[in-house]
Amino acid sequence: MKRYPTIPCAVFLLFLLTPLPTGAEEGYASWYGGKFQGRQTASGEIFDTNKLTAAHKALPFNTHVKVTNLENGKSVVVRINDRGPFIEGRIIDLSRAGAKAIAMTGAGIARVRLDIVKTADAAETAPDTSRNLLCSIQVGAFSSRENALRLKSLLESNGLNPEFEFTDVGIIRVMLYNIPTPDLGKTTSSLRKLGISQVLIRYSN
Repeated sequence: MKRYPTIPCAVFLLFLLTPLPTGAEEGYASWYGGKFQGRQTASGEIFDTNKLTAAHKALPFNTHVKVTNLENGKSVVVRINDRGPFIEGRIIDLSRAGAKAIAMTGAGIARVRLDIVKTADAAETAPDTSRNLLCSIQVGAFSSRENALRLKSLLESNGLNPEFEFTDVGIIRVMLYNIPTPDLGKTTSSLRKLGISQVLIRYSN
């Protein structure tokens, strides 16, 4: 799903803010709806902007997060079922229902604090490796074709086979497709040796 304006490209990994010492996270929230209604999320669910869900870059799917608008003190609990937002300083992308609950739909963005209130069960997030699953890895996302090409070249020079995935908002994702589940550990290990430790993994049959 996929709304990705600008992203810093000095390093070839998805931008993650450092959590606060308390385990909370502060940054800017945005929200999405409209044309994304009814589309498939990164978790495989169908997006419904009227439900209390959200996109986060790293938290496991089905994690429940309390989002507090630091500008007015209002808060809401949402469930993570998508990935994003990939823009510097933004840490969560809320559904319209989530954004409405903390009175930020008008402004479009708001500074928020995230607190995890319920972690996802391992059974909910772990893939069934007994089945023949294939993985796709999003290694990076860029608004600059030059930076995307640079990462692609780096991966190719290290024996990987990256491809571009183009979004409808001009972001280029650098992807590794069709990786068998048993090879996932080896592939992510190769990426870590290149300094790429934060990636997004999709599973499919």
